Amino acid sequence: MKAYALTDIGRARSMNQDFVFASSQPVGPLENLFLVADGMGGHRAGDFASRFLVEHMVEEIQSSGEKAPVAVLEKAIRHVNFDLYQQALENEEFGGMGTTLVAATVEGETLYVSNIGDSRLYLVRGGKAYQITKDHSYVEEMVAAGKMVRGSQDYLNQKNIITRAAGMTEHVQADFFEADLERGDVILLCSDGLTNMVSDEQIARTVSGKGSLREKAEYLVETANHNGGRDNITVVLAELEKEVGTC
Repeated sequence: MKAYALTDIGRARSMNQDFVFASSQPVGPLENLFLVADGMGGHRAGDFASRFLVEHMVEEIQSSGEKAPVAVLEKAIRHVNFDLYQQALENEEFGGMGTTLVAATVEGETLYVSNIGDSRLYLVRGGKAYQITKDHSYVEEMVAAGKMVRGSQDYLNQKNIITRAAGMTEHVQADFFEADLERGDVILLCSDGLTNMVSDEQIARTVSGKGSLREKAEYLVETANHNGGRDNITVVLAELEKEVGTC
């Protein structure tokens, strides 16, 4: 695979609490690995949480004795979430910290994805962006229950309230997804600093258009900033090589 990752502080925040990792090369038993985390917490707690989660996820995966992608990701998430939670218990300045996570790896023609929180993964195919992950957020739970309309003012006002995050509790439940890939597919992992500022339609047009992965990622970040840049913005784009299943 080929990939490009970019993170930006945005226009309103004094610190970038997003953290990203992208490798087209093998990481432990995985053929490739892509991670995005969006931290939360006062002072530097959010910055610490996202960095800790990503860096220790990579370490766990590098030394993993598991073989199946889902098992590799699940075990790493479970161990690192517990360690991050312990950090919050032992250090007063990290109390209440947490972080989202979206993780992905491709094996052959199959995409394996895991997420906690509202950082997302999209599969862009045929000019359309399909959200693979499901947000762990208050508004999406209300929409699913039929108590709120997506895009309404209530939805927009409470969109940033997430209902699940790594490091907040001793145990966390990650969701897992699989998708079959086709030649020409592009995978987008991102924090909500992108999706709150750029529509799915604009994302699809940009990723499906002309240009390198770097140019597309930079344009997405520029667009998010142009539209207000109210949060940190992180983008990872990964594309299959010409022959499907070749990494």
